[in-house]
Amino acid sequence: MKMMGIVAVVALLAGPAWAQNTQKYGDPDKVKTQADIAAEKEAERAYKRSLSNIPEQKSTSDPWGAVRSDNAAPKAAAKAPAKPKAAKTDVKTDAAATQ
Repeated sequence: MKMMGIVAVVALLAGPAWAQNTQKYGDPDKVKTQADIAAEKEAERAYKRSLSNIPEQKSTSDPWGAVRSDNAAPKAAAKAPAKPKAAKTDVKTDAAATQ
């Protein structure tokens, strides 16, 4: 158990030191080897091959096209009808109705 504690402390202390070795903005690019350049070219060719395997899509993908008519007037332009005012009526209570 003590050994695991020591390993955890070493890992916590080594993490920030390892993170300082990363390339920062403005730093010059690292020199690439021939193997790195060949791997990048192969990855680019594989990417282009995968793009060519995607089938051509239809020009329009309107799922509501068959439901919606093309000559319908837009509803936003139409005004909403005004609500009629409630008519005032004499409401008799049960006690007044029985007299």
